[in-house]
Parts: sequence; C-alpha cells; structure tokens
Amino acid sequence: MSGMIKEGRILKGVGGLYTVRCADGADVQCPAKGIFRLDGRTPYAGDMVRVELDGESAVIRELLPRKTLTVRPPVANLDQLLMVVSLRSPAPNALVLDRLIALAECKGIEPAIVLTKADLADAEPWRSIYEKAGFRVAVCDLLRGETAEGEPVKATLEPWFEGHVTALCGNSGAGKTTLLQLILPGMELQTGEVSKKLGRGRHTTRQVELYPVRGGYIADTPGFSSWDAESGELMTKEALPRGFREFARYAGECRFDDCSHTVEKGCAVLAAVKRGEIARSRHESYCALYAEVKALQEWQLAQRDHVIR
Repeated sequence: MSGMIKEGRILKGVGGLYTVRCADGADVQCPAKGIFRLDGRTPYAGDMVRVELDGESAVIRELLPRKTLTVRPPVANLDQLLMVVSLRSPAPNALVLDRLIALAECKGIEPAIVLTKADLADAEPWRSIYEKAGFRVAVCDLLRGETAEGEPVKATLEPWFEGHVTALCGNSGAGKTTLLQLILPGMELQTGEVSKKLGRGRHTTRQVELYPVRGGYIADTPGFSSWDAESGELMTKEALPRGFREFARYAGECRFDDCSHTVEKGCAVLAAVKRGEIARSRHESYCALYAEVKALQEWQLAQRDHVIR
C-alpha cells in the first residue's frame, strides 16, 4: 500500500538527500527514487516534486514539469535573477552584466539589479542606463545597510522577493552574501574578503540552497557570474535580440526583416542608439555578444543539450 503523497519544493540537496518544503510548511528530508538516475534526470534546488511518506520513511517519487532551468549553477523554476553589481572593487563590467541579463531574458527570467558600494563611486550613470532599459534598480551601501535614499535595504528589497524564486548572481566580492544577511538576519553565512590580485572574493558559498522569504524563495548561487560556452548555455544569433528588451519597440521598424541590428542601413535600433533612446553601452554589449554567437557552428550547437533558439 502506498503512503501519503505531498507536493513541495526542493530547498537543497546534499549527498543524494534532499530537503523538501511541503505545501503545508513541513520540511521533509529524503532521497529520490533510483529511477531518476536511470532516466538521466537529476532533482535540483527549486524543483517542484511529489513526495511519498510511509511511516517514518519518505522518498521523492515524481519530478513536476519545470518552468525554467539554469545549468551552472543548477537551479529549477527561477523567475527572477537579481544581479548584485559593485561600483568598485571590483568595478562594473557592462558586457558581463548585459550577458547575464540577455541569458535571463531569453529564458523567461526577470532581471533586476542591485548596485552596491554606493559610498565608493557614483551610481547614477549605471542606474540611468538600466532603469531606462526597463529594469528595476536599487542603489545600496551594504555596510550601512541603507539604500541611496537612506531607506533600510531590507525594507526596500524584501518586497522584490515576494511570490518569486530569485537567484542572486554577480562577481564574488560584490556583496551577495552580505545582501542575503541583510534580507535574512541570523543566517550563518560566511563572507569572503576580496582578493586584491584578482579583484574577486573567495568563494564562500558551497552549494545552491533556497531560503524562504516573504512568500517566495531566494538562493545564493556560487559561480553564477558569467555566461559563456563553458557554462553549459549557448544562444543562437536569432535568439539574442530577445535579451535586449529595449530593442523590441524599434525592431519591427527596421528596413530588413532579418536585420541584425549591428551595421545595416535602415536599422531602427541603430537610429534609436544614435538619438540616445537606447544606451550606447547596451548596444555595444549586444554587438559583442552577436559576434560571439554568430561564430557558433551548427555542429557546436548540436553537441549541447541546452541551446536557446
């Protein structure tokens, strides 16, 4: 006779043992059925599952369909990606940021941006670029625990997580762990000092784990600072324009239906850049990424399980 079935979300998995937060609020620690391994399926943090409980034993018996999946780090069902970007030490890198935004957009994940170390550099040029493009942006001094407007970081950002599964990403040393500690006081997380040689912090987060917050979940994601061919994600040149939302209102006005928005005469996107309606730095990032994805051969795409088309 089968036991009781509960639905829930995986919060973390360590050594084949998963912590599942059930719909009734109870946490269950259990393994997954061996059939998943035989089928080549792996449960990840964020996965919705059905757990079978029989007495004191429990097992994940079913993986429910995913809305999204990031490969490295592996997180399922993300619907928001919070980019934590330091204004100094390390300095912002527009191409890295725009690459992450494009990946999120093309996977159906909403990007948002937190600019940190506002006490060390002027945030306004960066805030202006990304708010103008249509993204939610906050400017913070994490050491003081305040936004640029003098409001508590927790009070300002906590509502952003409500009802969402959110991953934090960005260069080590940008303040991801410090931000988590402000949002979730009492969490025992270790922060890493920034390496002066590399301008990056030591990795202090060992695994992906979801933390309940304000009716949603937030995850720290080790290694989630760049996206390239080695990260397991590839994108076609046809998909890339979807990663730049501010292009959408102009793309239909281009002279050519297959306009690449890079050099063509009659390109409405290029005209918008020239008029200052699209930030030049955003278009420069687009052109750099377009050159990368255009160079991909079909055989390279065929060898990957995760291609955004």
